[in-house]
Amino acid sequence: MPFPQLTVHRHDRRNRALITLAGEIDLESVPLVRTALTRCLYDGIRSVDVDLSAVTFCDCTGLNTFLYAAQQTVESGGTLRLHHPPPTLRRILDLTGCGALLLAPALGRPEPSPEEVPAGQAPPRRPVAPGSVLSGDA
Repeated sequence: MPFPQLTVHRHDRRNRALITLAGEIDLESVPLVRTALTRCLYDGIRSVDVDLSAVTFCDCTGLNTFLYAAQQTVESGGTLRLHHPPPTLRRILDLTGCGALLLAPALGRPEPSPEEVPAGQAPPRRPVAPGSVLSGDA
């Protein structure tokens, strides 16, 4: 059995973690992703940012893992946000409508006014500058 073509790095700052993934997220490598995200909760991390800028591929098993981790994080009183998803994952998020659950707001995009937010829907979170993601200032 070949080794998964994925590397996982974690950087903590107080109660926040930045998980940086590089390579392919698929059936073989998704256990690494699941373990990294689950370990954050066990370690008391309640705000998890996942940098996907070096991910070259992500299939529906990766999406399922991110959705489950986000649910577990929210139930623990935290947040999990994906940043810079690859085109394959972006397409899956668009097709399934899960982008609002997982994606961090784009920097520099103006937030809608309260009148533009449909009734019963929470307004989006404010954008967070990359430098503040780990500083605890967000």
